[in-house]
Amino acid sequence: MPRRPQDTEVHAYDFIKGNLRTLGWDVRNPERADSGQVWTQNECLSNPEIKSCLVLDRPENIVKVSEHLLWVIEAKRSHGQLAQAVKEAEDYADRFKASPAFRAVFVSGVAGNDIDSFLVRSRYFNGKQFVPVTLNTVDATALLSPAQVQSILRNNNGEITDPEIDESLFVAKAEHINEILHLGAVNPHQRAGVMAALLLSMLGSTPPNIEERDPSTLIGDINTRAEGILRSQGKANFFDHVRINLPSTPDNHVKLRKALVDTLQELNNLNIRSAMNSGVDWLGAFYEVFLKYANWAQDLGIVLTPRHVTRFIADVMDIRPHDIIYDPTCGTGGFLVAGLDYVSQIGSKEQREEFKKHSVFGIEQDAGIAALAVVNMIFRGDGKNNIKEGNCFANYLGPYTNNGTRSARFGPAQSPNPPITKVMMNPPFALKRSDEKEFKFIDQALAQLGHGETLFAVLPTACMVKPGIYLQWRRDVLLAGHTLLAVVTFPLDLFYPVAVGTVGVFVRKGVPHTRAQNVLWIRAVNDGLLKRKGKRLPNSRASNDLTKVRDVLKAFIQNPAYAVPNVPRLQKACPIDFGDRLLELVPESYLDQPVPTEAELREGIEQIVRDAVAFQIKSRREGP
Repeated sequence: MPRRPQDTEVHAYDFIKGNLRTLGWDVRNPERADSGQVWTQNECLSNPEIKSCLVLDRPENIVKVSEHLLWVIEAKRSHGQLAQAVKEAEDYADRFKASPAFRAVFVSGVAGNDIDSFLVRSRYFNGKQFVPVTLNTVDATALLSPAQVQSILRNNNGEITDPEIDESLFVAKAEHINEILHLGAVNPHQRAGVMAALLLSMLGSTPPNIEERDPSTLIGDINTRAEGILRSQGKANFFDHVRINLPSTPDNHVKLRKALVDTLQELNNLNIRSAMNSGVDWLGAFYEVFLKYANWAQDLGIVLTPRHVTRFIADVMDIRPHDIIYDPTCGTGGFLVAGLDYVSQIGSKEQREEFKKHSVFGIEQDAGIAALAVVNMIFRGDGKNNIKEGNCFANYLGPYTNNGTRSARFGPAQSPNPPITKVMMNPPFALKRSDEKEFKFIDQALAQLGHGETLFAVLPTACMVKPGIYLQWRRDVLLAGHTLLAVVTFPLDLFYPVAVGTVGVFVRKGVPHTRAQNVLWIRAVNDGLLKRKGKRLPNSRASNDLTKVRDVLKAFIQNPAYAVPNVPRLQKACPIDFGDRLLELVPESYLDQPVPTEAELREGIEQIVRDAVAFQIKSRREGP
């Protein structure tokens, strides 16, 4: 049997230098460029002081962190040599202890090759010993950015808590991974499930054995790990929805293996495990990218709520530790995660633990997407036990006491004492005449809500302006039985690339809407994001109406008598015009327009004259 060719550390050179460049380091030789920060092997000996410490030995790289602080990176050719790489990097660092010019306080080991990917482990010398570099208590799996290095130095501690995460980088990486899976012959509707399996497989104390060259063995290892995690969480029934299957065509086996290995590499480069321990639903953001390419998601009318909106709603709804929250159309769990994160920020650790065990409920009609919601919650630490796959119209929540803690549980009949205190939801958009109308989901959710409690829902604008059954629902169900607190117009391209105008509605259950009751009308058509290369991303140059209206909206929901400043085109509190035969309940029907200035009037008149003259000239040229 021929021997497998041995890989060399040469494979790591491009990986290390490319990642350092991406992270923001100047990878030029410091001896040749004043702002250069990276010596590579032989270049290390071009510095006299470094040469005097190392003699003729050379690590793969030395990074110049500052004028006097260094970071040593050593590489080995196989994953099993990662610990050896770290140890040798520490040995190199020890040689600088007597140097008057440098101290090596960071070390990293890199192990792997182009075929099997690379593993990374880093450590920091705190003045006494080398300690692991961790992000949100999880070992860093990528090389360090300049910001991470500075954070460690400031605190003299290898642990970084809630490091800043670049959302645009995550979205870009997700798009890149989608392309990797495409090249690996993974069908679009399977990619979110494949991603879930890979993420679950990374939760164990050791990563999948991606040095295994046999595709069926590697896939078996990943599946076994994913199934084990789901089983330990009491959700083994969801495994079939994330299971990775070997392609039927043998030619695609090697192609799929490469796609899986490359994807795991990209996830490690993002420190994905630590990111999922942060206060932001990055897993949901990942899923949005993969679901965007799945036609079946759009066929179901599934449009996932952007994460900045779910966070905004959890904030203005003021989710508290004593609340019980529900989303009957939970998708990948974005609203539930936002509620859990908000409680984590305002409550104690004990309150968070109780909340995630007893107070988070969701239903998703599509079993595959429900599996993704479960995985999402597993990465949040819990909250997955009360997420189920099913028909929300056939499931009702009733009060339940769990070990002395107030909670809820699903049953087949509506309870006379519904236990839910806050609903946040984005029902499937009705794409066909036969589809269940969005307001039916609102009615079902209200049935689970306690009297006087609050519901938020994203709805197509058409639901609040169309005649026929929509008008009948607005008049005879919504306003006849409940109080409309506020309506917010969202940006037209909020769900880009899906083109649909939407509003957010806030409703107080069980209190009929009186004619004198004010409604807060808000037109938040700017959300701090701009389109760039086919994606909507945060941009510092973009206006953000959500931040402008946040405090007013939050105060009004808590107290509808709150005095709201009238800001033309943005916000106004006033009663509904019940004389409107169409009963259009959208901000555009109620917001004031600003009085034009003299300059604006003059400019407008001049424009009208110019247009009229241009029309006359054009008409004369074209003739009769």
